[in-house]
Amino acid sequence: MKGDWKSRGFSTRAIHAGQAPDPSTGSVTVPIYATSTYVHDELGVHKGFEYARVQNPTRFALEANLAALEGGATGHAFASGMSAIAALLTLVRSGEHVVFSRNVYGGTYRFLTQVLDRYDVRSSWVDSTDLGNIRAALQPETRMIYVETPTNPMMEVTDIAGAAALARERGLLLAVDNTFMSPYFQRPLEHGADVVVHSTTKFLNGHSDSIGGALIAKSAAHGEWFDFVQKSQGAILSPFDSFLVLRGIKTLGVRMERHETNGRALAAHLARHPKVLRVLYPGLPEHPAHALQQRQAGGFGALITFDLGSYEAARSFLNRVEVMSLAESLGGVETLTSHPASMTHASVPPDKRAELGITDGLVRISAGIEDLADLLADVDQALDGI
Repeated sequence: MKGDWKSRGFSTRAIHAGQAPDPSTGSVTVPIYATSTYVHDELGVHKGFEYARVQNPTRFALEANLAALEGGATGHAFASGMSAIAALLTLVRSGEHVVFSRNVYGGTYRFLTQVLDRYDVRSSWVDSTDLGNIRAALQPETRMIYVETPTNPMMEVTDIAGAAALARERGLLLAVDNTFMSPYFQRPLEHGADVVVHSTTKFLNGHSDSIGGALIAKSAAHGEWFDFVQKSQGAILSPFDSFLVLRGIKTLGVRMERHETNGRALAAHLARHPKVLRVLYPGLPEHPAHALQQRQAGGFGALITFDLGSYEAARSFLNRVEVMSLAESLGGVETLTSHPASMTHASVPPDKRAELGITDGLVRISAGIEDLADLLADVDQALDGI
């Protein structure tokens, strides 16, 4: 039936789900509804829209699209990835406890340890690649297990189905940050997760021109709570940013294929280079979670971390790249490089970084969709300068 996209292919859903032609004009693109309020037909009678913090048609289209892509009951879009994570953690009450993957995004670590800690939301940080570590960290007050897989920047992979089984056994929630894989390659709800987290800033938007975040819930009940949190906290995604993410998602399938093609080739090239000490990328057969990633995802993604042995070597490489750009963030069409220890994970204390293996010699590449030959040549000339 027209408009029912659940049985359609991924890219068909990406282009059409939640995005019916505009009824007044037939526009194939969802309009940007840049309004703060809506006129009522009469007192107590309106068209389902009252105030734009609560309802906006452009944002609703994106939220429906995200739910369709991840296979969730509801989708909710927020002003940033961190505001989405903050909304998710409102499911946890004061005095309750969350078990986290030890190598989550540095901002998540900062929010828990420096903000929510003030409100007695307790946390444990474990190597979630071993489900036994998650089990050992559970407490009577544990409410949620939160995993990022693969992690940034250490590319650690967690067994989502295994973590989901453990969560169900204890009556807990499982949340999965799926930013780096995108729903094109990995759909955690299909493996038993309860909520999926995204920074829409990254691969979903894909063009480095929007900041945003999203939560996709398996259950309508959690979706109703996220509705209430959006209304109450107000950290919603703007109509223009919703439009930009919808625009980006239309090409998500073709972009992710090219991102990964370039990523796999770059990882293999770096692994053969004599100046590179090690490469962390699940797509390499020697990665300890290579087989697990193959089982639970449709690809390996575009994030590559490699060790040049020292800060000086990393600095030389990063300052010499020409096609690639040294910048925060990832997931854009352009290839971005970064120094995790001083950029994405600068908020993590040095002793904690050392424990995680985030050394000063680590460099991270987010492979873009440029011509592969140019990226390989750029890597070689930058490494030649070390």
